[in-house]
Amino acid sequence: MRLGVISDVHGNLPALEAVLESMPPVDRLVCAGDVVGYNPWPDECVSELAERDVPTVSGNHDRAVTSGTGFRFNSMAAAGVDYARDALSPASMEWLSSLPKTRHLADERVKLAHGHPNDPDRYTYPDDFSPSLLDGEDLLVLGHTHVQGHRIYDDGIVLNPGSVGQPRDGDPRAAYAVADLDAMEIEAERVNYDIDRVAERVREVGLPERLASRLYEGK
Repeated sequence: MRLGVISDVHGNLPALEAVLESMPPVDRLVCAGDVVGYNPWPDECVSELAERDVPTVSGNHDRAVTSGTGFRFNSMAAAGVDYARDALSPASMEWLSSLPKTRHLADERVKLAHGHPNDPDRYTYPDDFSPSLLDGEDLLVLGHTHVQGHRIYDDGIVLNPGSVGQPRDGDPRAAYAVADLDAMEIEAERVNYDIDRVAERVREVGLPERLASRLYEGK
């Protein structure tokens, strides 16, 4: 089985479209959360994943939008949450509200979480990966940090595919991964997308300027 793995789309439709176009044939696409926030196409990104029936877990931005709270977000993150809350259709809000914090797939061989398998809001960077994160699954997929990386252990693989919509690992290209569960191999991928289009739209809708400029920096 080959899985296309994405995370942290964050309302960036041009990046999501580029990833979906670039991705090689896979048996299934999965998402480790934060479909919305920061960028100006939250409804379109939710609709894209919902229509494709992509197994997805809830990220902290997703939960902030659906719960009506801002958690401890800075002003940029809070602005993105407020924008998404106003922009989402009732159907998209319902889909986002239905997402679990964790889920198992492929006969329990795959586990999806957002930040950490025991705490969805905890940042777990690739340098923090260890076999202790695994609990019997072959592949544990995490997001939240926007940093692409993976570790292959005797017991299984821990993977962060990186962020589709707002990378923070110094590479501005949209990130994703392909996981081969038969070979137990990971292909970490990046793809260029039209950042100018996103930056222009961020400014048009009145989101903070820094949300536009940081996309060029990958941080």
